Amino acid sequence: MPYLVRAVVPAGRMRDRNQPVLPAAGGLVLRPWEAGDTPVVLAAYQDAAVKQWNLRTFGSLAEAGAWIAQWERQWRAERDGCWAVTDGAGTVLGRVALRGIRLMDGVAECTYWTLPAARGRGVATAATVAVAGWALGDLGLHRLELRHSTANPASCRVAAKAGFTLEGTQRSAMRHPDGWHDMHLHARVQGDP
Repeated sequence: MPYLVRAVVPAGRMRDRNQPVLPAAGGLVLRPWEAGDTPVVLAAYQDAAVKQWNLRTFGSLAEAGAWIAQWERQWRAERDGCWAVTDGAGTVLGRVALRGIRLMDGVAECTYWTLPAARGRGVATAATVAVAGWALGDLGLHRLELRHSTANPASCRVAAKAGFTLEGTQRSAMRHPDGWHDMHLHARVQGDP
């Protein structure tokens, strides 16, 4: 059955090119994850805040390595894009991602975390601004959504500073380790400042 509208982003726009390396404010560089990042990923997912807000953990280097390995497949399938956020020297400071990409609709969800030593330095904000600029510009998506627990005010500050407008609260929308959480829904669309 044919659609009445054309795809916002044509199929193949991601699949047919390599995942880009993106510059971000403060000398940060967003790059695809590499196998050598496995120890950093394992350590990050032992952090209580990363586990609380990201709902997963890894018990071994093999599990963390498998997580990294699947990102290239997700990129080629045009479903997700995940970047390691690094400083100018290449040290990993965090992660930023586009999840649940729907090229037909021109929509994706933006997620992020930072390692404990990088928190409070604007790393998540700079990375989110960079990936949003690329997604709404070069890739051609129309809307990016960002959700976080209402109990996570730091994530709310990142969303606001990155230009994502608070659209509302989704009641009891996600289950975290400590139970159901209301979630703030923020969005940024093409043309937003």
